[in-house]
Amino acid sequence: MRDRFRDLEGPLAVRKKDVVLMATVSSFENLSHPTRSELRQFAELFMPLFQASSDEAKRQAVAALSQCENMPAAVALFIGNQPIEIAAPFLAASKAIADDTLITIARTQGAAHVKTIVSRDSLSPKVIDALVALRQSQPRPPAASAPVTASQTVPLSPAPAETNEADALQEQRVANEEALRERILGLAGHLGHQEDDRLGLRTLTDIQEALLVRFARSREATHFATALADALSASRWLAERIMLDLSGQQLATTLTSLGMGFLDAVFVLERFYPHLAEQQHNVTRGWMVLDGLDPEECHERVDAWRRADRYTYKPEAANAPAPQEKPNHRFIHQPPAPRDLRVLGRRSR
Repeated sequence: MRDRFRDLEGPLAVRKKDVVLMATVSSFENLSHPTRSELRQFAELFMPLFQASSDEAKRQAVAALSQCENMPAAVALFIGNQPIEIAAPFLAASKAIADDTLITIARTQGAAHVKTIVSRDSLSPKVIDALVALRQSQPRPPAASAPVTASQTVPLSPAPAETNEADALQEQRVANEEALRERILGLAGHLGHQEDDRLGLRTLTDIQEALLVRFARSREATHFATALADALSASRWLAERIMLDLSGQQLATTLTSLGMGFLDAVFVLERFYPHLAEQQHNVTRGWMVLDGLDPEECHERVDAWRRADRYTYKPEAANAPAPQEKPNHRFIHQPPAPRDLRVLGRRSR
C-alpha cells in the first residue's frame, strides 16, 4: 500500500503545481494595470512554477499570457526562449513583447522562432531591419540543380595515404578544394556565383528599398508603382501590370530580381495581397512563395519584361505634336528708303 501511494506521489505533486501555475496566471490576468511590485512578484513566482509543471500546463499558461497587454520583460524573454511548440502562440500574438526582446529571441533561437516572429500582425521597422540583417548573415542552402549536383558528386583525386605530417594533409586539402572550384566553374560558371554577388545586376538602392517598404506599409499603390518603375528603369505601365497579378507571383519575382531583403519582400507581398498573409505550416503563404523562387530565373523573367516594355511602350512625349517654331524676328539696322533720303536731304538744306 505504501509503495502504491509512493508511485502516485509524483503525478499528484506535478498536478498540484499545474493547478498553482494556472492560478498564478489567472490572478495576473485579472490585474488590468499591474504595478512594478506586482510585476516583480509575478516574475519570481512564475518561472519556478513553470519549470516544474507539465507540458500541457505550460502550453495553457503561455496561451493565456499571450493575451495580456502587460508583462515583465524577464518573463517575456523566458517564454520566448522555450521550445517552439510552447512559445509559438506567445511569439505570434503577444503585444507585451518589446522590440529588443523579439530581436534577442530571433538571434539566439532557431529558424522556427524567426518564422513565428515574422508571422506577427505588425512588426516595427527596428525589428524588420534586425530580421533582414539576420537573414542576410545566415547562409542560404544552395538550390537543387542537376549540373551543380553532378559536379559535386564527381570523385576527386584519391586521398593520400595517412601520414603524420600535418603539412601534407593541409596541402592535399587545398588541392582538393582548388580542383573542385575549377570543375564547378568549368561546368556551370553562371551558377557558381554567390547569392549576394550582384555584380552587373539591377539592384535596389537603400533609398528605393525604403520607399517601397514605406508605400507598402501605407498601401499607397500609386506611389509604389512609381517607385517600382523607377527601380526597373521601365515604364509605369509595366509596374502596374506586375502589381495587377493578384497571385503576387510577378511582384515576388520582381522583388527577388531587384535584390530586396527577404523579410522586406514578405512584408510588401502581405500588405498588397492579404491572402498571402495566411498561415501555412507556421509560416505565411508569402514566405513560401518567395522561398520557392530561383533568383536566376527571376533575373531572366524581369529582363524579358523590360525588353518587351522597351519595344512596345511608347511614351506620350513621342506622340505629342512637335511645337511649331515661332518666327525669330531680329531687329537689324536697315538703310532708309531712297524717298526718305530725299526728304531728309531737302530738310537739311
